[in-house]
Amino acid sequence: MIVIVCLDDKKGMMFNHRRQSRDQAVTDRIQKICTGKKLWMNAYSDKLYGSLEKMDIVVENDFLALAGSGEICLVESDSLMPFIEKIEQIIVYWWNRTYPADVYLDLDLSQWERKERNEFPGTSHEKITEEIYERRT
Repeated sequence: MIVIVCLDDKKGMMFNHRRQSRDQAVTDRIQKICTGKKLWMNAYSDKLYGSLEKMDIVVENDFLALAGSGEICLVESDSLMPFIEKIEQIIVYWWNRTYPADVYLDLDLSQWERKERNEFPGTSHEKITEEIYERRT
């Protein structure tokens, strides 16, 4: 499966049961990546991303267990370690700042190979960095 996450500089994902931040430019990139594909997410993410068009959005509480090879999962709050063997690729959107956080990405990205890095201006962030990681062989 392919995982999409948004992180602050300390790998923070959420604070007080809420996403740290949101940016329309990131949403647009997610829509472009997922057009014509299946996008898995939980009910919390569905509130923000469920209206994306041109893709098959599947909302399930156990979406990480159900998603198959090559399918895309938008992860805002879930632990990835239990599913590490299923993960083929991780797409990270870095906010390039630090927010308060109490939920963090539980994967060590240094164990993955960074294949691509792009920077772009966001609508709420001056600079957002997109990195694509693949499993080391």
